[in-house]
Amino acid sequence: MGVAGCGKSTVGAAIAAGEGLPLIEGDDFHSTESRDKMARGTALTDTDRAQWLVTLGRQLAGHPQGVVLTCSALKRAYRDQLRQAAPGLRFVFLDIAPEAAQQRVAARGSHFFSASLVASQFATLESPAGEDGVLEVDALQPIDSLQRRVHAWLTEGDAA
Repeated sequence: MGVAGCGKSTVGAAIAAGEGLPLIEGDDFHSTESRDKMARGTALTDTDRAQWLVTLGRQLAGHPQGVVLTCSALKRAYRDQLRQAAPGLRFVFLDIAPEAAQQRVAARGSHFFSASLVASQFATLESPAGEDGVLEVDALQPIDSLQRRVHAWLTEGDAA
């Protein structure tokens, strides 16, 4: 989880492959209206995200043997909603500075998410640092290093 540009898709794919779990790309479940809104540079509201979060919760609940889901989960209420759908759910928070996220999103090219929205992601973010079941990592670390750290956390319970 984290803001746009933190590497959710890339890191999520590495974790899913490393753990032998399916990967669900949360962005695939945004409505056409929400995608269009973001492409125009308009930030989503809680109302825009409501059905998306319900759908993601169903996806999580439908994989009782485990799954890796990429999702911004910017607010505590969003994370709590997903936790209700999948008790025991854990989050890897990919922490990144606004400037680095802006550079990454601007470099994407044809992605539907407008780079002009990065600031709104940081304005919405309620850091999960300190929440139970959250591992905070530096999003700029090498992917293989992040994957190994997450694997250790998942298998050994190392939340450090």
